[in-house]
Amino acid sequence: QVQFVESGGALVKPGGSLRLSCEASGFAFNKNDMSWYRQAPGKGRELVAGISADSFGRNFADFAHGRFTISRWNDNNTVHLQMDALKPDDTGTYFCNAGYYRPTFGDDWGKGTQVTVSS
Repeated sequence: QVQFVESGGALVKPGGSLRLSCEASGFAFNKNDMSWYRQAPGKGRELVAGISADSFGRNFADFAHGRFTISRWNDNNTVHLQMDALKPDDTGTYFCNAGYYRPTFGDDWGKGTQVTVSS
């Protein structure tokens, strides 16, 4: 079945950096766009960034432009999110899924990885 395993979250101070990783399985990874989402406490899940199957296309939420980078390795079914200049508003649980602007497998989510930005 479709599975996503996210990792790399941590407690970090404002201005710090984190690199999140997602390992996906159960579908044709190299033929699917991939994306990262986040959910802050008490809020809905929102798109952070997406990357096309061939890595030529990328899209970012306004808050992520210039600070976050998305990449993928089709050889090992992983997608990464490099986050720099982190702010307290970036605090939340981060998830990955297939899709470019919206999740392909909306009923299949991993446990996510917790990012906390605080001094």
